[in-house]
Amino acid sequence: MRVLVTGAAGYIGRAVVAALHAAGHRPVAMVHTRGSAIPWAEDIRAADLLDQDGLRRAVVGVDAVCHLAGLGRARESVADPLRYLRVNTVGTIALLDAMAAADVPRIVLASTASIYGTSDRQPMTEQLADAPPHPYASSKLAAELAVEAQTHGGALSAVIVRLLNVAGGIDPDPTRLVPRVLAAAAKQSPLGVNGDGSAVRDYLHIADAASAFVACIEHFPTTGVVQRYNIGSGHGNSVLDVVAAAERVTGHRITLEHRPPANEPAFLVSNPSKALTEINWSPRHSNIDEIVRDTWVAGCAVP
Repeated sequence: MRVLVTGAAGYIGRAVVAALHAAGHRPVAMVHTRGSAIPWAEDIRAADLLDQDGLRRAVVGVDAVCHLAGLGRARESVADPLRYLRVNTVGTIALLDAMAAADVPRIVLASTASIYGTSDRQPMTEQLADAPPHPYASSKLAAELAVEAQTHGGALSAVIVRLLNVAGGIDPDPTRLVPRVLAAAAKQSPLGVNGDGSAVRDYLHIADAASAFVACIEHFPTTGVVQRYNIGSGHGNSVLDVVAAAERVTGHRITLEHRPPANEPAFLVSNPSKALTEINWSPRHSNIDEIVRDTWVAGCAVP
């Protein structure tokens, strides 16, 4: 299948392009800036989500779209909510319009499990009520609703992927926890921790995230139907667990500096059983030690 990957120059996008190629598909990379090099892409097309003409050129001749382009920092979205809604929601609507004009009948939308807000210390299933806690989550939920609405016309089939905390490999965002912990280990500098470090999150290896998109491409629902899957490891690790894993992997002791607790959920862990059953996907690399080891070996935290 010829698959357009929006956001192909991004952290997850590059991995999805590689995974699609490895599975025998023909990935087409949509990037924001001309001249980007995307290994394994059959073609590279430059377009912006808010440029309708560029989008219409980008979708020509593809069978499906994996939509990963957008903004993804929750705290940043609080300070600039309209920008997040413009890019993540309006940009998705523009992409859907371009797909309709080109008769592209399938989309996999990258979304976020943060839409659930909190899970009250129970793994999150797809039946959990939506309660987006910040503009980023709201913008992704609105994008989901736009995709769902478009399927009702009968010309589109869609899969929505609600991802957990993707980590591992060459992570370009030094503000995420695993790179921050490894940077502290490499530099032997203190690590700032909100509260007592007991907040639990579900960490998903980048390779497992990419393979989920391939599984979705290969298990599309019938036309006019949208399916939603929680994609995570199914296991929770606290901040202190990640620190302990980093100490095991690097052999360095990490000193903690405790800050006031942040206003954030204490527990966000996915229940991926629906994806395991319906699209034959499973997380194979999302043990926290493997995630930390792969990030360390990739060298993204080494000064």
